[in-house]
Amino acid sequence: MMQIGELADRAELSLRTIRHYDEVGLLKPSGRSDGGFRLYTEGDLERLLLIRRMKPLGFTLDEMGELLAAIDAPQDPASARRLADFHTEALQRREKLARQVAWADEFLGLLEAREG
Repeated sequence: MMQIGELADRAELSLRTIRHYDEVGLLKPSGRSDGGFRLYTEGDLERLLLIRRMKPLGFTLDEMGELLAAIDAPQDPASARRLADFHTEALQRREKLARQVAWADEFLGLLEAREG
């Protein structure tokens, strides 16, 4: 078990972000210390990293919650369909992000050409 500070360090996220994910129900601590501090497992870290990976693709907190619910219910046929939908959506969003990065690279190239 790890406390929130270690979880934040390992996930490269702020304490505030992790507390917010707790408040909205995306990441609940697996336990509490005798002093009431949040305690997290390696599984919690993996869940947090999944959330972190969705963020750059523009998924909302509600969408993140839907995906996590589908992952938590692997036997449900509706969950399998929802996971497939998320996969398709993530591919489309990644393609858009890749185009934006290419445009940013072109812009940087133009600036560098003007400087040199």
